[in-house]
Amino acid sequence: MKKTIFSLALATFGLGMAEFGIMGVLTELAADMHISIPAAGNMISFYAFGVVIGAPVIALFSSRFSLKSLLLFLVALCALGNALFTFSSSYPMMALGRLVSGFPHGAIFGVGGVILSKIAPPGKVTMAVAGMIGGMTVANLAGVPLGTWIGHAFSWRYTFLLIVAFNVLVFASVLMWVPHIFDKAPTRLREQFHFLRKPEPWLVFAATMFGNAGVFAWFSFVKPFMTGISGFSESSMTAIMTLMGLGMVLGNMLSGRISGRFSPLRIAITTDLIIVLALMLLFVFGHHSAAALGLGFICCAGLFALSAPLQIMLLQNAKGGEMLGAAGGQMAFNLGSAVGAWCGGLMITLNLGYSYVTLPAALLSFSAMSCLLYYGVVKGKRAVGHAQA
Repeated sequence: MKKTIFSLALATFGLGMAEFGIMGVLTELAADMHISIPAAGNMISFYAFGVVIGAPVIALFSSRFSLKSLLLFLVALCALGNALFTFSSSYPMMALGRLVSGFPHGAIFGVGGVILSKIAPPGKVTMAVAGMIGGMTVANLAGVPLGTWIGHAFSWRYTFLLIVAFNVLVFASVLMWVPHIFDKAPTRLREQFHFLRKPEPWLVFAATMFGNAGVFAWFSFVKPFMTGISGFSESSMTAIMTLMGLGMVLGNMLSGRISGRFSPLRIAITTDLIIVLALMLLFVFGHHSAAALGLGFICCAGLFALSAPLQIMLLQNAKGGEMLGAAGGQMAFNLGSAVGAWCGGLMITLNLGYSYVTLPAALLSFSAMSCLLYYGVVKGKRAVGHAQA
């Protein structure tokens, strides 16, 4: 099982490089393609739209193939999309490459989660899934800073060429270490949607989308924010991205460590509140370099501290449609990426300056916290109703 988890962690590492790596080379991409930074930031949104399209399609047809075969196809699609993006010579081709590379993102998480749920011993599933997600957090700690340095020293194209090569290695690891497993759902296709009749999963989807949008409205423009507002040099961005990646790793670890003491709902609400406060403080103190680093670290830690609790809440509320629930969670996460990048870019388009991207970011994160608070109210009423019945 350890080799399977490692292979899936490698897959999510590659996804993290593709999704977050563009943020460290945004200015180089814009300069090379002769486009504005907000236009370059749209590449984040195109990736997210690919996730939104791909996740439910793969989830619905997953039972027709072995999960290993499906995973191999998805990893190959990652390599193809990133190759298209790497060698693109026009804006439409870049957009197509990002769409294709985003298409398998959510499905890889969904397929990987189902595989681990079938092979992990009882009581070890959450730990196994955390190990898979850990690949993405490590990507932000090591892979994204490396890609940022390569993009700054050579070209953003070399950054994504590295991602293509890495996906080839992931393909080989899946071929060797992932067992052949089928996901034969005991329920009919229509019945897999029944969990969506209740408001709880929709509230978790909304909290996932708004929470991710909040951080991404700022983080999508982390490089121009840090260089233009906080006064850092371009050469320091590799170290800054490493620090942000460390925040993601530690946030994921902390969330998992305290999950035995607090409910997923309480962890998620508290995390969103901390993110809101950090983003508001970034607006006020972002021009202070030390404050910008510390508050940015907190925001990035919060982003992945939310991942495990929200995943658990989705599984708790998607009985009979777990694959669709997992896919829906990734759709919401990446739709949030698109919404956040657009909201942050809007502030720049309106000539308000990079410091103002933190204001819609804070509002979006507050919306996420509000959804979770209402979720708690709904669950409380349902529990009272069951007790009275």
